[in-house]
Amino acid sequence: MTYDEWEREVPEAVKRDVIWRVQAYRLALYLSACVKFDTRSLVGNPLYEAHIPQLCRSAASVPAAIAEGYPRRSAKDRARYYEYALGSLAESKVWYLEIRSALDAPTIDSRFEVIRSITRLLLTMKRDTHTR
Repeated sequence: MTYDEWEREVPEAVKRDVIWRVQAYRLALYLSACVKFDTRSLVGNPLYEAHIPQLCRSAASVPAAIAEGYPRRSAKDRARYYEYALGSLAESKVWYLEIRSALDAPTIDSRFEVIRSITRLLLTMKRDTHTR
């Protein structure tokens, strides 16, 4: 699943929300959708049964933390939620590493590139929050 394919399926009401302008949020939502897409064929496989729920939870936590932190009035509060998102993102990377043998190399490379992009964006958002 590509970003463009995913974005075409996002409801317009979601795209009209002010947070949709935040690239890290959009990419985090995409990553969460990728996790569901990537793991659908692994459900029921005993090798991955413990990893899949962890990956799903950690990936879903990233856009949730961004969304919760974004409207906060306090820079300290916003930065704290961006840190939560960074932690969940790091955890997602670990769980993707755990299931990498079940996915093809281009898929893994693509997912790690998305994770790197979100990480860079969140670090910038966190830094900018502290400089305001």
